[in-house]
Parts: sequence; structure tokens; C-alpha cells
Amino acid sequence: MQGQVVINKLSKTYHTKHRKGLFKSEEKLVEALKGISLEIQSGEIFGLLGPNGAGKTTLIKCLTTLLLPTSGEAFINGYRLTKDDNAIRASTGCMLMGERGLYWKLTGRENLVFFGALYHLSSKDRVTRANQIIERLNLGEIADRAVESYSSGQRMKLAFAKALINDAPLLILDEPTNTLDVPSARELRAIVRELNADGKTVIYTTHIMSEAETLCNRVAIVDRGEVLALGTVDELKASMGKEEVIRIEGVISSKAASAVESLVGVKRSASADVNGHQQLTVVVDDQRVLLPRLIESLTAHHAVIQKITPEEMTLEDVFIARTGRTLAEDTRVK
Repeated sequence: MQGQVVINKLSKTYHTKHRKGLFKSEEKLVEALKGISLEIQSGEIFGLLGPNGAGKTTLIKCLTTLLLPTSGEAFINGYRLTKDDNAIRASTGCMLMGERGLYWKLTGRENLVFFGALYHLSSKDRVTRANQIIERLNLGEIADRAVESYSSGQRMKLAFAKALINDAPLLILDEPTNTLDVPSARELRAIVRELNADGKTVIYTTHIMSEAETLCNRVAIVDRGEVLALGTVDELKASMGKEEVIRIEGVISSKAASAVESLVGVKRSASADVNGHQQLTVVVDDQRVLLPRLIESLTAHHAVIQKITPEEMTLEDVFIARTGRTLAEDTRVK
């Protein structure tokens, strides 16, 4: 059965100018998408997982007709990208990360009614639909305030509300919990599950592991414009075989980290800054065998170990094992 979203070798290349000296500049070619192919079935919550700069938002902008792909093709809700763009927009609800598409001088309710008009809802239907969404998202306290008075989290909730106004069968949500506090993020994820249970297909981009692991039916791990892995969470973890993970926090120099990676039995390691401390994630063949050697190697290179934890494999560990980097690393081209 053909999927609700079918992407075939979709590419996007940017030509940018890079300043070289005071008066000279040179053209730089940036491949944001490198022939991505995916198929998303009706009724799925499909996760696009990857660090900043991976190409997730570029892919979303292509699928929602905001960007013209350089090559390849895609079909969304049965409509062909670049040929049936009006039909694609009419049948898709979209929330972009950091969206500035709200009118700040209007109230939240006025924004929703306005965007309902853009989708050609009748005057009565757009008001009814706006009221339903405001109630469902618990926006009643702020709905009649100007958006310019909203906090960043409240604006994100209204941007999510805007994505629901046309009651589309496909929702595309780009980092929807960004800037939300923990209770609001939990509430939004619960609503996404409810919408999916009501029959909506959801494409959900995130760099937060727990979201992808608990919310998505299938996940594509994207990095530097390519799909590195695709499958259910369990399938992706199982793809690592019997590999295990040890996480170490403390003061760890690059020399100490390099010494750890050279140990026999260490498959891959990656460093990240976590709350002002260095975190070293090490993918190993056998935790029991490697743990004493890890501690010995780190202390020999003057590392200060504050916490060391053997853990089960996560999606981030799958990413580390395939790239040698963490999802916290920003891979955007400067």
C-alpha cells in the first residue's frame, strides 16, 4: 500500500556566499538534503530525529511547499509536490519551529479565525473551530489577549493551535515542545496522541530522545541531510546487536577521552557539555569487562570522575554509534 507521504530521492542545495577578506567573497554549496527517501503510512506518528542542522526543518519546509526542492519528488495526501501545491497546503496542518507567522497585534482568537478564513472556512465554521481548539488546548485565559503579550511558550501553543484550524488529515510538527515548560510539553504530547487516535497522521521532528521513544511509531534518524537509520524504536536499538552504553560525567580532557576511545572493546565514544560538566558516552561490547579499564584509563589521564553509569541503549546511543557525535552537537553550516 502506498503511504500517505512518499518521498523519493528528495534533495535541496543552497548556494551561499562566504566572505573571504574585506572585499572578496566566494560561493559555497550547501547540501541540506541529499536524496532522502521515506514512506509514511496513514495513521502513523512518524519521528524525524536529529541534531540542529541535520536537515529536518529543510525537509519539512519542502513538504509544506515553503521551499522548492532541487531534485527528487514527493507525494503528500496523494498530491504531487510542485504540481499540486494548493491541494497539499489545504490538506496539511503545519507548525514550524520558532514560527513567526502569528500576528502579534491580534488576539489569539482573532489569529485562529483569520487563518480559518485563509483555509476558506465559512464565517460560522471558523469561529466554531477556533473556539473548539481554544477549549481543547486550554487557551481560554490568553485567547483574548494580544499575542504580543504572550510568553514564548504561549506563542508556541498558539502556533500549535493554528496547525489544527483546518482539521487536516496530516499534521507536520517541527520541534513543537521547544520553549514549553515540562507540564505544557507533556500536555501537548498527550494531545498529539489523541489526534493520532482520532485518525490523523503526524510527522514529528525533535532532538529530544524521550519524545521520540515514547511518542513515535517509527523513527528516521537524520544527519547532515541523509537518513542514517529507519524503523521502530525497538528495531533501531536491536540494530546495535549486543552493544552496551556507559555514561561518565566529570572533568574529562580531550586527551582522556581519546585514550578511552582507543581501548580494545570500545566501539565509539562522544563528548557533550551537560550542565557545565563534561559527559562522555561510550559504546562498548561488554560493560562488565570494560568498566574497570575505563576508570583506570581516565584516572591515568587525570580525569575527575563525578558519576559513572552503565545504561541501556537509547536512540541517542544509536546516533552516537553511527556518527561518533551526540544529538546536542549543532551541525548547521556557518
